[in-house]
Amino acid sequence: MKESNVQTELNVTGMHCTNCAISIHKYLEDNGAKDIYVNFASDEVRFSDIPADRVPALVKGIESLGYKVVRDNDKRPSVWRSVELKFILCLLFTIPLWSHMFIRLPFLHEPYVQLALCAPVYLMGCIYFGSSALRSLWNKMPNMDVLIFTGSTAAFAYSLIGTYYQLGHDYQFYETCATIITLVFMGNVLEKRAVKKTGSAIEDLVSYQDVSATKIEGDTESEISARDIKSGDVLKVNTGEQIPADGDILEGHAWVDESMLTGESLPVEKDKYDAVIGGTMLTEGNIRMVATSVGTKSVLYQIIQLIKDAQQKKPPIQKFGDKVAAYFVPIVVAISFFTFFIAYFIAQLSLQQSLMNAIATLVVSCPCAMGLATPTAVMVGLGRAARQGILIRGGSTVEELSDIKQMVFDKTGTLTTGDFNIKAIQTFGIEQSQVESIIAQLEGYSNHPIARSIRKQLKEVKSYRIIFKEVNEVKGQGIFATDTNGNSYSICNAKIGKKDYSNRYDLTLTINDVVIAGIVLEDQLKSYAKELIQFLKDNGIRPILLSGDRKSKCERTAQKLGIADVYWEKSPAEKLDVLSGIKKLGPTAMVGDGINDAPALTAATVGISLGDATHVAIQSAKVVLLNNDLRSIEKLLRIGSHTLLTIKQNLFWAFAYNIVAIPLAAAGYLGPMLAALSMAFSNLIVIGNSIRLRFKKLK
Repeated sequence: MKESNVQTELNVTGMHCTNCAISIHKYLEDNGAKDIYVNFASDEVRFSDIPADRVPALVKGIESLGYKVVRDNDKRPSVWRSVELKFILCLLFTIPLWSHMFIRLPFLHEPYVQLALCAPVYLMGCIYFGSSALRSLWNKMPNMDVLIFTGSTAAFAYSLIGTYYQLGHDYQFYETCATIITLVFMGNVLEKRAVKKTGSAIEDLVSYQDVSATKIEGDTESEISARDIKSGDVLKVNTGEQIPADGDILEGHAWVDESMLTGESLPVEKDKYDAVIGGTMLTEGNIRMVATSVGTKSVLYQIIQLIKDAQQKKPPIQKFGDKVAAYFVPIVVAISFFTFFIAYFIAQLSLQQSLMNAIATLVVSCPCAMGLATPTAVMVGLGRAARQGILIRGGSTVEELSDIKQMVFDKTGTLTTGDFNIKAIQTFGIEQSQVESIIAQLEGYSNHPIARSIRKQLKEVKSYRIIFKEVNEVKGQGIFATDTNGNSYSICNAKIGKKDYSNRYDLTLTINDVVIAGIVLEDQLKSYAKELIQFLKDNGIRPILLSGDRKSKCERTAQKLGIADVYWEKSPAEKLDVLSGIKKLGPTAMVGDGINDAPALTAATVGISLGDATHVAIQSAKVVLLNNDLRSIEKLLRIGSHTLLTIKQNLFWAFAYNIVAIPLAAAGYLGPMLAALSMAFSNLIVIGNSIRLRFKKLK
């Protein structure tokens, strides 16, 4: 059991279906817990807003429902208590009991032989389903086990009375009792395994943490677990090995496959001082690295937590299903009672037939399908997105994405690369080559992105080389220098100086305060920017450009991309005001870099952060795109749309199944055994449809 100031995590065993998870969820909700996440397949229970001194009382409450909270020092439950073993044991007794209807072996028809075969199965059913059913009734939260226990007990008691009074074969339904329990056990086993597959994305990411690492101390090397790495440790990584922790390269050169984080299939070249991320694969080369971020501070850990947190945030569409599931069991019990009453007293069917109809009504109903409809689809959708470098914060975001009518983009670093080309240089009384050489020399003293971009285009000319004795870079203004002859030079923002040239140029070059050249820069469009804007238009989403850059640049970028609505020269606060106005016209997504645009990202219906998964980006945006690729936005919208479609399909099946199956069972067209089989596979159909989302082509 782990606790933190923000969230409490428990390991709870004994949950065997979604209805168990719903019972625990409702109990925690009634006791004031928030952000509740219960996963019966992984035994995880998480919640927040509960003080540490109240957690022990909640643990006792969960255990009073019939479940076991495993502490850190407790032993894990043995295999003898597993649902898989119970299913196998029940199956061994049920097969001969059930086969007596087809095999002519006289002793199998003996009532006491059937009782001997059925009793162990019924006893296991009582212990497993009965205790859970009684506790749920005691806590006024009836679960599906009430239906299973009531149905199987009715069949067993009816058969036991017939055996005691020797009433004959018409009163023997031991095989019905045993088959119901065995099939429900089988359904639980299949359901639990299938649900685990829907959450495989987290398991895949967690597996990246379970690797070994080669630690270097002086001249010695030792192998340690990645979980034992400490910040500052020096590690060696060779070709074909997984990088065990976040860090920086000290020596070596390598190509690294980062697809598990970014979805980018091509390896990325890494050199000395470059950062590497734990969990990625070194495909070629050898490096020595120093660990910088380990444990809870690592990128991989934050991503895993982000996905886990996302899974506990329900989309609004789930609320209706949850409300129905809460009242489902009492309604089904009432329907079963009236089924028996009408069949026996009004339709005057035999006692056996009336009882079988009532039992079938109990057993065929399936509240679990409604409980599984949304979370399984959300888990698969979030997992598919994560494998492509798209982190979505919550199932609610999936539904919000499907309603987006407008998408607002920042310009620099979002639609454009942030790398600037020189579009034009206008000189005043000086040769072009000399101007270019001076610019290249001055920009060589700066690490600003614009300076780096300019240096890629311009080269120094030896005949115009200047020896500078003093160079200063002033943030937000430019570079100022003095040569050995006392001449002053500057390359700075065109707004700076005696005269404002910003209406014509981006930068000006001066010698002794005389402007000798004006420079016009052009920001390069990102690849796929045009295609993305067209995709949005084709799908009825209005693209909008909202930038802090100059009017001319914003309009030029918008014209190239085909964006009609443009806002320019907006500060972060002004961006927030503009976005608030745009939101009044409909649900709006905001795409930005996650730092300068943090207020707008938070205020948008869905904030989408491009670029590195910084702390600010993760906190501000509902979606983080790790690979900085605009194609990911199209993938995001497709995944969101298909995830919501899958949820609707699942809910339709869950409701349609119960609406059709319960009347058929009540009318006698479905026997108890067929009803139990139908109930088990109803859950698997919902889960299977969700798993299909993992592989289907998204159109």
